[in-house]
Amino acid sequence: MIVLHARPSPGFREAVDAIFGAGVVKHVDEAAPLDAVAPDITALLHVLTPVTPEFIASAPNLKLIQKLGVGVNTIALDAARDQGVAVCNMPGTNSQAVAEMALSLMMAVLRRTCFFDARTRAGEGWTADPSELDSVGEIGGRTIGLVGFGNSAQLLAPALKALGARLVYTARSQHDGPYDYLPLDRLLAESDIVSLHIPLTEETRGTIDPFAMKKGAVLVNTARGELVDQGKLVRALASGHLRGAGLDVFAEEPLPRGNPLLGLPNAVLAPHIAWLTPETLVRSLTVAHENCRRLMAGEPLLHQVV
Repeated sequence: MIVLHARPSPGFREAVDAIFGAGVVKHVDEAAPLDAVAPDITALLHVLTPVTPEFIASAPNLKLIQKLGVGVNTIALDAARDQGVAVCNMPGTNSQAVAEMALSLMMAVLRRTCFFDARTRAGEGWTADPSELDSVGEIGGRTIGLVGFGNSAQLLAPALKALGARLVYTARSQHDGPYDYLPLDRLLAESDIVSLHIPLTEETRGTIDPFAMKKGAVLVNTARGELVDQGKLVRALASGHLRGAGLDVFAEEPLPRGNPLLGLPNAVLAPHIAWLTPETLVRSLTVAHENCRRLMAGEPLLHQVV
């Protein structure tokens, strides 16, 4: 049995049926446990709901956990390895969508899109305080630091350069190309906008200190919420140390009611959907289908992590 553990949109369901065949994949809502189907699962199509050691132990026929995306921090990798369960991801399938979302968040923060949208809907377009316009800005002429230089960052960089930004980056190794490599501390101190494009690991957890960033800078995070100390981020935004933030990911997801980020007018928020476009789904499900075919045929899997 192949199981998709998610809350798919109608278009997502249609794509699953079109690629795998109608009825081949069983859908289980992400809010529901997998206990009832665990004994029969051979392949799990995983989105965000954590795959725990307890679940893996309860699924004796499980052979493949296929991440629909890149980050595998929500999967108990050691437990999967111990049980002989393969874990695969799919680097590159969501890079276009994530790059475009990062760009849109930068622009939304700089142009204060949400603020002016609300004022316009309230009939206050031209009657709003004119001083509010003093705090908007442009991409052009700013230094933008990319933390990580994988697929999404490499797609984003030339678009930003074309808009007139200076690009710098930090990564585990330097890349050939027209952009300047900087160590993380210098990148944070010098960049007007910092955009995160690294996975969450024990080494990267909490590595981005908002107060190490340049005063008046913007933070964009389409990677993982736990890369940033959320308490410090709230204080940096509330105090004005940061101009703003565009956030698609959070330490706790979904973002609970009452979270202080919800009350900050200089934060533009989205519910971890940077990756989620119909185009990404088709690319991702095509890889997942191929890996399920390979699993049944006993062939090597694509992008195997464990």
